[in-house]
Amino acid sequence: MQQTTAHPGLLCVALSGATSADILAQAAKAAPLADVLEIRLDTMAQPSVAPFASAIACPLLFTNRASWEGGNFPGPEAERVALLHSAVEAGAAYVDIELKTEAALRDPLLAAARERGTKAIASWHNFTTTPSPQALRTILQEQYRSGAAIGKIVTMAQTFQDVLRVLDLQVEAAEIGLPLIAFCMGAAGVVSRVATLGLGGYMTYAAADGRQGTAPGQLSISRLRAIVTELGHAG
Repeated sequence: MQQTTAHPGLLCVALSGATSADILAQAAKAAPLADVLEIRLDTMAQPSVAPFASAIACPLLFTNRASWEGGNFPGPEAERVALLHSAVEAGAAYVDIELKTEAALRDPLLAAARERGTKAIASWHNFTTTPSPQALRTILQEQYRSGAAIGKIVTMAQTFQDVLRVLDLQVEAAEIGLPLIAFCMGAAGVVSRVATLGLGGYMTYAAADGRQGTAPGQLSISRLRAIVTELGHAG
């Protein structure tokens, strides 16, 4: 269900599991409602790109989240990023690389993604709080300078003021021409997962139906699709 309008407003379903069979089963159910499927390699006992690259028609986003940014990958950084290179080589639509990844590992991946036509997302997460407006703008500028195709800033919202600070980043992102994924986690942040699309956000994330999700506050894909369709934010 790929979006064709000028503003994508994409809905991405985050898929996690210990085995490729588990994730593939989720993918089969989620694909009809999703624009993008995120494969969380860091949740797999033996992470590999190969089982997914040719088995799923929906555009794929591969993420191998570092343990130091809320993920589960336990191995060396070079090994972690190498799996993302494999995704690029396999023709993935997207890869997610943490902005704080060492530049010596991050920058070659971004260059490879540009060369192969994969859109690289430079991501930044805070699972505890939401930084100040200036700190958030600094992160956005660093993402822009990194050369990534898309920025992603996700924080934990304690108040609705936190939500407003993150959503306001779409104004500057539009000014500098960087597509931005920006919303908040937690109970206070749920509204931002929908509102971000109406404010120009590139993509928002949902959980597979019947699954807990990969971050606090994720709605199920069927519920999120119904909401955004009713509001007219996504097709």
